[in-house]
Amino acid sequence: MKKILIIEDHSDMRELLCWQIELMGFMPITAKQGKEGVDKALSEKPELIILDIMMPEMDGWEVARRIRANDEMKNTPILAATALFRDADLSACTAAGCNGYIVKPFTFQELQAKVRELIPSTSTTFPL
Repeated sequence: MKKILIIEDHSDMRELLCWQIELMGFMPITAKQGKEGVDKALSEKPELIILDIMMPEMDGWEVARRIRANDEMKNTPILAATALFRDADLSACTAAGCNGYIVKPFTFQELQAKVRELIPSTSTTFPL
């Protein structure tokens, strides 16, 4: 089963994302903070990383940069899941190495669309 890593410091959001990822047919792997997320990304080699941006200790931008610094992770898609929505914030996501972003709060359908966009080979494996 393909794995998706969820790096999110809020437990309610982490649980919701796990549930949604499972409904899509993926195995969710979670990390509660940035350093743990970097470590799990490198050890688990997920198909996709869903990354919260506003986290204590290490923000999502730094997490993305550290993941991108590893040669084996350069092509793993990173989806920023953020409450930040100003153009400068979203540009910072891209500059840090994220392949896309989704603005909180988002719907299950919006999340599905982003996952399909970033993992196109799975576009027919889960329903709308």
